[in-house]
Amino acid sequence: MTDDMIPAANLLPDDVDLTAPFGNGTLPNPVTTASGCAGYGREIAKFQPLTELGSITTKTIMPYPRAGQPTPRMAETPSGMLNSIGLQGSGIEHFVEHELPWLAERGARVLVSIAGERVEDFADTARQLNGRPGVIGIEANLSCPNAANRGLVFACNPATSYDVIAAIKEVADPALPLYAKLSPDVTSVTEIAAACVKGGADGLSMINTLLGMAIDTTTLRPALAGVTGGLSGPAIRPVAVRCVYQVHAAMRAGAVPEVPILGMGGIRTGLDALEFVLAGAACVAVGTAVFNDPTAPLRVLIELREALAARGFAKLTDAVGFAHR
Repeated sequence: MTDDMIPAANLLPDDVDLTAPFGNGTLPNPVTTASGCAGYGREIAKFQPLTELGSITTKTIMPYPRAGQPTPRMAETPSGMLNSIGLQGSGIEHFVEHELPWLAERGARVLVSIAGERVEDFADTARQLNGRPGVIGIEANLSCPNAANRGLVFACNPATSYDVIAAIKEVADPALPLYAKLSPDVTSVTEIAAACVKGGADGLSMINTLLGMAIDTTTLRPALAGVTGGLSGPAIRPVAVRCVYQVHAAMRAGAVPEVPILGMGGIRTGLDALEFVLAGAACVAVGTAVFNDPTAPLRVLIELREALAARGFAKLTDAVGFAHR
């Protein structure tokens, strides 16, 4: 490392500017919740003011109510958790009529996660978010079942990823940044990222859960009723950091147009969050940690500010992608 790459002398945490790139704009700080881990915000609001987080990402919303998978649908694993919730939810109409007004009244900046079984489902859901108070962006969960493609997820195919993002951009309010949530279960995450940005994505959320399973050695059967589920938690953090690093490197090389990355996957501490930032993430999401520590998002934010100050970063943006220099 050369002298001109070394950050300034140690700073006080309050001296650090945490303004974070988000789409074509900014957020007051980089920390959000990961989709599916804080519901619609009501539960987590008991432990921290929602306005103190950069944003809150909702559980994934579909155009219609969905019961989800049968139970059991959660299982602990070493340093992680498997879930096969199955995108349970009450649908977009209930969300915009009951949940979103509650969030807006509390000043939350809401990144709405959406999904569907068909491309048209994504577009229909996104359209209903236009002009809604509190909504600052849309996160397209591309890792949901694709009924038209024999159960494959959209994010495993560049063409289908492009189609979903392009369809949303065609109907969504252009003032709302659109983030594509990518799966790590692909041969080349940079290829999928490039397709999403080409389709119009203003940012990338990385990563979704990894496909996994566990077998109960007492019942001698799969631990989840759905057999497989999404693996989250600290066990997946090295994979997530690798994906963020690779995509940011591709952006630096000109292979993928530059857009902000929202990094997630096993973040429990401010140093975990810093690792994602150094890899290239402009924002970070706290997910599974919320289940045993509902104060985790705000705590991670405080610890990240302290970690940046201790390393002499006067601005968050100075640290984004620093590991590539």
